[in-house]
Amino acid sequence: MRNRNITLACRRAAVALAAVAALLLGSVPGLADGDAAAGKQAFTTTCGACHSTEPGVNKIGPSLAGIVGSKSGTVAGYNFSPALKAANITWDEQTLDKFLENPSADVHGTKMAISVPNAEHRRDIVAYLKTLTP
Repeated sequence: MRNRNITLACRRAAVALAAVAALLLGSVPGLADGDAAAGKQAFTTTCGACHSTEPGVNKIGPSLAGIVGSKSGTVAGYNFSPALKAANITWDEQTLDKFLENPSADVHGTKMAISVPNAEHRRDIVAYLKTLTP
């Protein structure tokens, strides 16, 4: 009977530990997937005046078609700041999130002056950017 009680207590502890781990992992910023549809809307209102989503169409800022997985400062036909060219960042969920949160703090000397302080909006925008192909 004693062994059965110990086994039951261990199972309960394991279930509780798994529940706590799931809650903690779900609350870590940057781990949750964004909503691409909401990201498209956020992109349009926050980023669309300066950035195109069409390949080869640069505006005040470079086209962001295919930006995920590319290196910073490499969009053809756009005149990047020396700082962004030298940054050697590979754009992924984490690097885009960090850059969008505060571009000038992330890459001193970047031309990008607009930040996206809301973490949910950044996740959604990055989810949308992931859908864009070059």
